[in-house]
Amino acid sequence: MYKNKITQALLVSAGLAVSAASFSALAAEVPEGVKLAAQQELVRGNGTEVASLDPHKTEGVPESNVIRDLLEGLVNQDGEGNTIPGAAESWETTDNRTFTFHLRKDAKWSNGDPVTAEDFVYSFKRAVDPATASPYSWYLEMTTMKNAEKIIAGKADKESLGVTAVDPYTLKIELESAVPYFVKMMGHTTVKPVNRKVVEKYGDDWTKPEHFVGNGAFVLDKWVVNERIVLKRNTKYWDNKKTVINQVTYLPIENQVAEMNRFLSGEIDITNELPNEHFRRLQKQHAEDVQIVGNLCSYYYGFNNAKAPFDDSRVRKALSYAIDRDVVTKALLGQGQKPGYFLTPEITANFNPVTPAYGKLTQKERNAKAKELLAEAGFDNSNPLEFTLLYNTSENHKKIAVAIASMWKKNLGVTANLENQEWKTYLDNRRQGNFDVTRAGWCGDYNEASSFLSLMQSNNSSNDPKYHSKEYDAVMQKALASTSDTEREALYIQAEKLLARDMPIAPIYQYVKARLVNPHVGGVAMNNAEDKLFSKDMYIIADK
Repeated sequence: MYKNKITQALLVSAGLAVSAASFSALAAEVPEGVKLAAQQELVRGNGTEVASLDPHKTEGVPESNVIRDLLEGLVNQDGEGNTIPGAAESWETTDNRTFTFHLRKDAKWSNGDPVTAEDFVYSFKRAVDPATASPYSWYLEMTTMKNAEKIIAGKADKESLGVTAVDPYTLKIELESAVPYFVKMMGHTTVKPVNRKVVEKYGDDWTKPEHFVGNGAFVLDKWVVNERIVLKRNTKYWDNKKTVINQVTYLPIENQVAEMNRFLSGEIDITNELPNEHFRRLQKQHAEDVQIVGNLCSYYYGFNNAKAPFDDSRVRKALSYAIDRDVVTKALLGQGQKPGYFLTPEITANFNPVTPAYGKLTQKERNAKAKELLAEAGFDNSNPLEFTLLYNTSENHKKIAVAIASMWKKNLGVTANLENQEWKTYLDNRRQGNFDVTRAGWCGDYNEASSFLSLMQSNNSSNDPKYHSKEYDAVMQKALASTSDTEREALYIQAEKLLARDMPIAPIYQYVKARLVNPHVGGVAMNNAEDKLFSKDMYIIADK
């Protein structure tokens, strides 16, 4: 139901040119007969304060939500998750190794400068430059962009990156391996452009409202840390005539009950989440506001594989086996989430995962096996295991952590001490390895299994669990070099088997996205598996 259409990706992999005329319009399409409200202002809950609004210095979903409105990459997505033209109006390839993008001649930055191929050349080089310290630099390595790996490792100059401005409106990108889904990858936050003049003039302060220059449908107007981010319509945006919303406000509300209450009082149009304990009541009393859609994300706990005793796969397996995923998905959540026994969600395009052996056992059988494994590793009543479980501040995450800690205590005699941290601190400590076990979630950067499975490769800087397996790396390298969908899927399934064997992480559930949406908001994507919601596609309907 939620699988993305891949018509465009198939065209690209066949070496055919793709033009803007082939696909639907980008901005809001207001249905005939819909009366628009006089005031077109949208308020969105965003979960937490963003760590940054610099696309080359971010790694989280809250940041991407805002940046998606402020900056436009080569391609975008429509409401169905199809890849459609963005700053590039067309592109072509003959071998899936060299891609030529033709930029729009009417695209401008919010200061009036033209958006050129050189902007993308500068931005891609900035993203891989070790001096930038981008937490997502590995993403460009994943594309196999020429010399990206060497540049990131400090073994080559950033000027050798395989991107060239053929002329002001023609961008050539060279890859080291054929990647048939490469165009899909160009919709990610890390490959969005920045304005060189502004970045070089103001440094890290370029994202302040008084300095900000973007090429998206909106521009930064106000930013009050821990209170709100306000965007106003960018009149220089190339498709501004089709944008309806004049102002977007993002609120960093970490408490889902507080966010729900502000929604019910009319202060918020779209929430980031909804409180799990109120879900059934909301569904009954406010059914018209509850929106549940498929989501290309997995929720899991990461073990610190570089730290004893979590460097022992028996300990990791024991803790994973003892998690009753049915209780989490049905009793705690109950919104349609699926129990997770593998990293890659089932809704991922061209991927049909195989449930591992432990996923086919009853919970009673898993608990018994977990006790055996823990005893083998040297932990029992006389030597109980105790550790810290880290999670970012959120009532929903807390409830799951409390429940799972209780399962571990009851079934294994294990003590998990809960520690919550605000978003930025939590990200820093995860990256630096300052944790025993940590809550984590991963949402696909593009709709292909490699977007999930590459996370566990040794060279991935977002591999916070520090899982290093030569066998796993070899399987993934082979998969990433393959241009056969059938062969890639078989290798991805093999990679999942290795994760089930080594258990560097404990998959818990596959997401759905449950939020509250005021019915007066039109144009909200209902079938985008990556949950990419563009404010430029939305509009406020007049009260009847």
